Amino acid sequence: MRFLPIAACFASLASTLPAQGGSDQNPADVASIDAIIGAYYEVVSGPAGESADRARDEHLHHPSALIGIPARGDDGQPTIRMITLGDYHDSFGGERQQAFYEWEINRETQRFGNVAHVWSTYASSRSPGGEIFARGINSIELYWDGDRWWITSWSFDQEREGLEVPGEYLPG
Repeated sequence: MRFLPIAACFASLASTLPAQGGSDQNPADVASIDAIIGAYYEVVSGPAGESADRARDEHLHHPSALIGIPARGDDGQPTIRMITLGDYHDSFGGERQQAFYEWEINRETQRFGNVAHVWSTYASSRSPGGEIFARGINSIELYWDGDRWWITSWSFDQEREGLEVPGEYLPG
């Protein structure tokens, strides 16, 4: 039996993945960690009656990216639903019933080689920079392929009774 070198296996696998985003997508969105995190928040934010920019979001995410949606089960125990970006847009996309704006208020980044982890503390409001109705932390995994950054996964948790964002993840 003949074995392919590991690099050839990855190259073969990569050639089977769908192209991500079209040539009309902005390469600046994925050129740095700052840029991709900024674009990540811009995609979800907008006025009532508009939808998130799905094509731009697909450009940010690796084709195999996973999203973790935390919840509580009927028994009150924590659960998580792992879905693809397409499933996320199918479930939560569409026209916003209310304006929704989310922005980063603090960031902790750890990088080693071609991978990075970002703890991104966020605030949410109904107008840009408006009164905050929610805060939480996005846990975002990134991958650098030598040319650009990709979001490979993210999950989040939101403040609620008994769970506040720890001080080390807040600004200043």
